[in-house]
Amino acid sequence: MPAMSTLRRSFVAAAALMTAGLSAPVFASDVWPATKPITLIVPFSAGGNVDTTARLIGQKLGERLKQSIVVDNVPGAGGVLGVSKAVKSPADGYTLLMGFDGPISIAQLVNSAVKYDAEKDLTPVGLVTIAPVVAVARPGLPAHNLNELIALARSKPGSLTYATSGVGTMLHLAMEMLQERAKIKLVHVPYRGGAQITSDVMGGQVDVGMLVTTSATPLIQQKKLEGLGVTSAKRIDSIPNVPTFGETAELKGFDLNTWTGLFVPAKTPQAVVTRLATELDAVLKLPEVRKRLEDGGATPGSGTPASFGKFLQKEKAGYAQIVKSAHIQAE
Repeated sequence: MPAMSTLRRSFVAAAALMTAGLSAPVFASDVWPATKPITLIVPFSAGGNVDTTARLIGQKLGERLKQSIVVDNVPGAGGVLGVSKAVKSPADGYTLLMGFDGPISIAQLVNSAVKYDAEKDLTPVGLVTIAPVVAVARPGLPAHNLNELIALARSKPGSLTYATSGVGTMLHLAMEMLQERAKIKLVHVPYRGGAQITSDVMGGQVDVGMLVTTSATPLIQQKKLEGLGVTSAKRIDSIPNVPTFGETAELKGFDLNTWTGLFVPAKTPQAVVTRLATELDAVLKLPEVRKRLEDGGATPGSGTPASFGKFLQKEKAGYAQIVKSAHIQAE
């Protein structure tokens, strides 16, 4: 299994080409005649992390473009329904998509019912956020870090349980990668969302939960749950005492993250893509935007459409290896 840290390094390196990659901006009125609002499809329910990010970015992007951007929440099938709607939308600059790792990089690998090919049917505009996932332990679990969890799992093969937000999600694949690298076996308990995972881990119904940073951080800070590890290459400032997965010997080089990114349907005019990329980059540099994203446990993105595209290609290749090795299929 190749070290997934190469994904982040390759993206960071490509992002350095940003200045050269983004051409001079054109006027919004030249690209989009102001005849109707721009729709931003969010393949997630209102109020979730992806939705919150989309509304923040949509508002600021609309201000810079001097155009109304309306959020269209299309939840269902782990984000697949929303992405499916986006790829079928006209490529005229009036439809944007706030995508994320599950339906973009993973869904097609685990579910034959997914009919779109994100790489062919969408054009990447830019990375919006990138954030790790946190493994947390139920109260009373005799494991306070990943080394102890691995030792416990080896002493009780197949008896420990872990919860994620669903089969084939990034959270699931991260734990499958951990199990393969550490040569252990835990029982996967898929849930429909983070709230129920949190409730059941706190209640002791499941041993380990995989949570996004926004959910895990306050619970760890309040000592309601114990953080076993974060999936990123570096520790998180808000919970600095929680080690990374990579600090465990068997998991050296481990670096998997969730992300959100802006897309448009394939064949959208290049002038639109260029303008969006330029303005998105400006939005992500705004201090108030950076603060809100960072307060939520995410790192604001940067880069060009080309660098984001390369990041996606490498990520999907890495996930394909995990899916093949673990024989993961959507239920």
